[in-house]
Amino acid sequence: MTRGKGPDGPEDVDATFAEIVADLRAEGVGMFLDEDPSPPAPERDPEPPASAGGAPAAKPADPPPEGWRTGGTEWDDTMFSDDPAEEDEHFVPPDPPPLPRWRKGAFVVLLFFVVGLLLLIVPNLIGVGPALATPLGILALATGIALLLLRVRQGPPPGADPTNGAQV
Repeated sequence: MTRGKGPDGPEDVDATFAEIVADLRAEGVGMFLDEDPSPPAPERDPEPPASAGGAPAAKPADPPPEGWRTGGTEWDDTMFSDDPAEEDEHFVPPDPPPLPRWRKGAFVVLLFFVVGLLLLIVPNLIGVGPALATPLGILALATGIALLLLRVRQGPPPGADPTNGAQV
């Protein structure tokens, strides 16, 4: 491929681009499987010219064989058909463990949250003015959050050996 370069690049950009595209098409780049693998190529010299180092220039690669990208299964069949793994093995997850029972402390935390929200949203429902209900509501919410954080367990579960390393 000869590219006449001027000071700013190729002199005829369109001709150079057409030559590059023709070379790529001859190598099979950009072809679809249903197209003819040997499109009409522009007239070429029977022997490629030697490169500047005296070694022969590289020949373009042969076009890929028919069906070189196909694995036997069409894309639609792969994407829209049933999963064959579902027929062989079907994972059934175990039943989840029961939820822990509510203890007295959980009810106290919930009561502080509800009272705090009621005092902040509708203070007249309880019969307290907004000037007194706002600080009491914030205090009730803060107490509920503090009690909730105090209930969070720290450390290993009961009965576990803390010197035994990681537990799964």
